[in-house]
Amino acid sequence: MAARREQTESMVAESNSTPLPAGAGTAPGDPPTGVAALVRLALVLVDRSGRIALWSRAAEELFGHRAEAVTDRPASGLLPALESRVLDRCAVRRRCDALDTLAELTAAGRPWAGRLTVTDREEHRRDVLWWAYPLPGPSGGLLALAADARPLRTTGPRLALGERLLPFAAAPAARGGFHELSAALTRPVAELPEPLARLLPAAHRAALHAAVAPGGLPALRLDPVTVLPVLPSDPQTGTAHVAAGLGRRYPTPQQRAARLGPPPQAEHSAPGRRPLGPLPAQREPVPPEPAAQTPTAQTPAAQSPAAQSPAAPESRRREAPARPAPSPAPVREAPPRTGGGAAIEQQAAVESSVHGLPPRRADQAPPGAVPAGAEAPSSGRLSPFLTNGQAGEQLALLNEVGGKVGTTLDLGFTAHELCQVLVPRVADFACVDLVDGLISDSELPVARPDDDTMLRRVALVFNEAGGAWDHVLSEGSLVSMPRRTPPGMALQLNQPVLVPVVSADVAVDYAIALGGARLAPVVSGRSMLVVPLSARGTVLGILKLLRLPDRAPFDESDAATLKELAVRAALSLDNARLHRAEARVATTLQRSMIPTRPPQIPGVQIAHRYLPGDPKAEVGGDWFDAIQLPGSRVALVVGDVMGHGIHSAAAMGRFRTAMQTLAALDLPPGQLLRHLDNLAQKLGDDHLATCLYAVYDPINRTCELASAGHVPPVLVHPDGTGELLEIPAGAPIGVGGVPFVAKTIDVSDGSMLVLCTDGLVEVRGGDIGAGLAALCGNLIDPQQSPEQACDEVLRRLHSDDRKDDVALLVARFDGVAPTEVATWDLTVDQREVRRARSLVREQLAAWHLEALSDTTELLVSELVTNAVRVARDRVQLQLIRVDKLMVEVSDDNHNLPSLEPAEQLGETGRGLTLVAKLAEHWGTARKAVGKVVWFELPLPHV
Repeated sequence: MAARREQTESMVAESNSTPLPAGAGTAPGDPPTGVAALVRLALVLVDRSGRIALWSRAAEELFGHRAEAVTDRPASGLLPALESRVLDRCAVRRRCDALDTLAELTAAGRPWAGRLTVTDREEHRRDVLWWAYPLPGPSGGLLALAADARPLRTTGPRLALGERLLPFAAAPAARGGFHELSAALTRPVAELPEPLARLLPAAHRAALHAAVAPGGLPALRLDPVTVLPVLPSDPQTGTAHVAAGLGRRYPTPQQRAARLGPPPQAEHSAPGRRPLGPLPAQREPVPPEPAAQTPTAQTPAAQSPAAQSPAAPESRRREAPARPAPSPAPVREAPPRTGGGAAIEQQAAVESSVHGLPPRRADQAPPGAVPAGAEAPSSGRLSPFLTNGQAGEQLALLNEVGGKVGTTLDLGFTAHELCQVLVPRVADFACVDLVDGLISDSELPVARPDDDTMLRRVALVFNEAGGAWDHVLSEGSLVSMPRRTPPGMALQLNQPVLVPVVSADVAVDYAIALGGARLAPVVSGRSMLVVPLSARGTVLGILKLLRLPDRAPFDESDAATLKELAVRAALSLDNARLHRAEARVATTLQRSMIPTRPPQIPGVQIAHRYLPGDPKAEVGGDWFDAIQLPGSRVALVVGDVMGHGIHSAAAMGRFRTAMQTLAALDLPPGQLLRHLDNLAQKLGDDHLATCLYAVYDPINRTCELASAGHVPPVLVHPDGTGELLEIPAGAPIGVGGVPFVAKTIDVSDGSMLVLCTDGLVEVRGGDIGAGLAALCGNLIDPQQSPEQACDEVLRRLHSDDRKDDVALLVARFDGVAPTEVATWDLTVDQREVRRARSLVREQLAAWHLEALSDTTELLVSELVTNAVRVARDRVQLQLIRVDKLMVEVSDDNHNLPSLEPAEQLGETGRGLTLVAKLAEHWGTARKAVGKVVWFELPLPHV
């Protein structure tokens, strides 16, 4: 187990798995008193069965997978990772899984801290700092804490000083100087800090304390002598949590004033500002009632700062006179339109009533927010037309969007392109929030967005000259937008929402929509415009824009232009989403065709590598497998489908599935290849493949091999000499009419069997014999682990210019000691059941496993009873003690028993039910003659 941990630690970087000793005095590495690092910690809890038991909100943001989608699903394969090593300028990629790797690193019962790069749901590489703790006790499992390393190494961690944990940011000169920052562990502690304990629900806090306290708190190593303990940063101040209380913040001063009617407006506003309230609409006016007509003076658009184009000079924005505010007047209700102003006003009135407020009149807008394009008091004539200069600027902006947005089919890059076009030309701040369900699910959501709809921030750009935006939620964060905020209204109504100037009264609420209440000073006095991103009848998300006070506020001219811009950008975003969904389906199918983790089989150590010939593809036509068989035997498979591309990959998936099914029947290698050849002929003439199938028996120390036109394997003996095994080659699978002859060889403990495809040993224009000769040379040291052997073989034989797929499998044969195996032949007699119980009791006592005696005797008596009833000549009982207790009962009847419900008062039919309830694992399999029923029990903890 220690060797396995060392092999795994060599795969990850910056391992700091050894905590400081308890009770040690002050030494380099001690954290400064009263100082801690505030880090956004993601928490993942894996139970003993290898399934996700808990997936925190921060884990959703970091890795992209939603909790409801991953909870109670196998952890293996959820977070793919690649080994980041380069051997002699040869890139060696080893596919693995982050959570599986953490389980191996903590298998010895010690915590581990370090860095491991993973692939998130969006297929993006994330540099992640990990703190992994094995859970003690019979429940077992793994507790993993994770943090995004990129922002920590770019700007440094936020620090907390003193008992009040006041936030303290790194000085600007220190930013970018944290490249050596790594994960570490503190000394063991007696009690956990309260912020860390709150990461888990109350039901799991005892397990968290038992795992973290003895192993040491998570920490950050800033330099060789400075280690800071880590505390979670404000887990309860996210946007969704704060925004959930918005309903309790109202009524606002605007709402209270709205109950009394609109206040009297001054004739002129301050220079450079537009008055709050309804804006003139650029639509066909609704003819007003005669009594409601109130003539108002209207400044031409060319003289109004609100009508200036987004790219207008600053002097023109600041010096242009303000447009007089329109006089309030009652408005006749217009016929309802889809997404129009009347519908917005009616829904706003309904919301006020639901929350205990008097219904808002039709001529009143929500506080400070104006749905752009809503019906408003009309002066009886159309709004002024744009001047040629304004139209030219807006056309230039739309043209720039068409040329610079959507240059790739990457969703995040496309969103960044959109924000970069708008900042600083149109706004000082821009962010794109997309509906998370559209990103994570393959199907479009049926329901319309509501207050519970989660958005994921995929792009964020701001003008650094306009001030600090450090507290804005970073990219990847999950946010929710209630309808009472401008972003929520724009999302749910699919209409632009304009806030000309954010007043101090509502700055907190609008700041929450951007990322947190701490942004209120940054938002106050700004102009906000939220535009929905809608394409093909689906609202994808929203685009949020802010302008600083030194610029003219947004007006309806800007809203109309940016709405058209958002329509074009949304099509590019939707194209990228569709492309990514198709690519994800293809990637998922390809990854499911090859194993990601070598199986743990007693008596043999296995490692494998796969390198696709096409760097853009995940897999090709090569495959490999390791399948556990009864009696601790293992089947090793390597195959190569002729051809390249998606058709070869599809054929490979069929062959691999068929091979696993036939291997479960425990057929001899020659017969198995014959059945596979018959199946290939039924699939079609274009399915041709070479294949090598070997079965290793660790008890008898033999290996039986059969080949179907495949590259012969190499057996490396314990003294280091390599031998090219001479096996009857046969013909490729799918040719038909050719026999497959098997060969059995004896293998010594410490030997290694190397199986590969021709892509490793064959060079274009060269002889395959040269590659095989190199493989048989002193290439592999028997003292190496299989993982090290794979690396050495690829370093010496593989080159980047090869275009063929490479599959490599190395198995080290260690065998099972004879003292760990007990086998008895029983006669077909019911009296043998008592004898079997006695034999099991004596053998378990000799192995000092008396704690398993009662359960094992009960299950053995049930299986032997069933075997004696159906057997003709013989029954065999076998016990194997490795890292678990394996029990097998075999007989010469080929009919497999099935688990069926027993009658309530019946006297039979409960044998397999007991086995299924009491054993950790169990199963049945056919043998060459007869069948075997087996079960496994975990060894008691010492």
